[in-house]
Amino acid sequence: MLAGPALFLLLALFFLPVISVFVIALTDWHFGARTLSFVGSANFREVVADQVFRTSLLNTVVYVMIVVPSTVVLGLIIALLIESRRSCRAFYRAIHFLPFMATLGAMAIAWEALLHPTIGLVNQTLAAIGLPTVNWLRDENTALPVLAMIGIWQNLGYTMVLFIAGLKGIPQDLYDAADVDGADLWFDRLPTVTLPMLGPVSMFVVIIMALRAFESFDTVKVLTQGGPGHASEVLLYTLYRESFEYLHTGYGAAIAVVFLAIVVTLTLLQVRIMDRKVHYQ
Repeated sequence: MLAGPALFLLLALFFLPVISVFVIALTDWHFGARTLSFVGSANFREVVADQVFRTSLLNTVVYVMIVVPSTVVLGLIIALLIESRRSCRAFYRAIHFLPFMATLGAMAIAWEALLHPTIGLVNQTLAAIGLPTVNWLRDENTALPVLAMIGIWQNLGYTMVLFIAGLKGIPQDLYDAADVDGADLWFDRLPTVTLPMLGPVSMFVVIIMALRAFESFDTVKVLTQGGPGHASEVLLYTLYRESFEYLHTGYGAAIAVVFLAIVVTLTLLQVRIMDRKVHYQ
C-alpha cells in the first residue's frame, strides 16, 4: 500500500509512455492526425536506410567519444587538485560547479555570442594575436567539436563533485599503509590506492556521462539546428525534427525506439565490462 502511489506514478509517467512509443512506431501516424494505419516494421526499415539517420548516429557516437573521456579525466584531475589544497576548496568547487547548475539554453545563447564570426570574443582574441578566425558554428569541421567542448564545460563540475565525494570516502588507513610500504608520494599512491578505490565512483561517472552525452539536444537546437549540412545533427535532434517539425510521428517514434535500444545496450555493456574491474571493498 505504501509503494502504491509511487508504482502508479512510475507506470503512468514511464512505462505507459514507453509502450505508447513502441505502438506508434508501428503506425504511419502524423502528429495531429485523427487517423492512422498499421505499417509494421516499415518505419524501422526506413530508419536503417535513411542517410540522415546514419549521419546523426555517427555524429552522436563521435560526440560521446569526445565528451565522455574528456569530462571524466578532467573532472578527476580537478577533483585531485582541489582536494590536494587546504585553502579555498569551497570556492574552487563552486566555480567549477556553476556551469552544471546554469540553464543550458541560456548558456548556449552566451556561447553563441562568444563564437560569433565577427563580433565574438573568441575570434576577436584570435585576430588580436594574429591567428586566423573561424566561423565556428557554420563550419562543418568545427561545429561538432565546438558542441562537444560546450558539453565538456557543462558537465565538468558534476564529475568533479562525484569524484570529490569518492575521494572523501577513501579510508585514511590505506594511505597510512601505503606510507609504511614506501608509497609516500602522490604519484605512487595514485595507481595503488586512489584509482582502485575510486572504481565504483568511476563506473557510475562514466555511465552517467555517457547517458548525458547521448541525450545532448539543447545546444544543437539553439546553436546549429543540426547544420551545416547535418554536420552537427545528433540523434535526439533528428527525433525532434521528424516528430515535431515534419510531424512524421510514427517515423520519429521508430527513431526513439532505436535510440532507446542503443542506449540500453551500451549501458549494460559498460556495466558488465567495468564491473569486473571495480573494487568495492
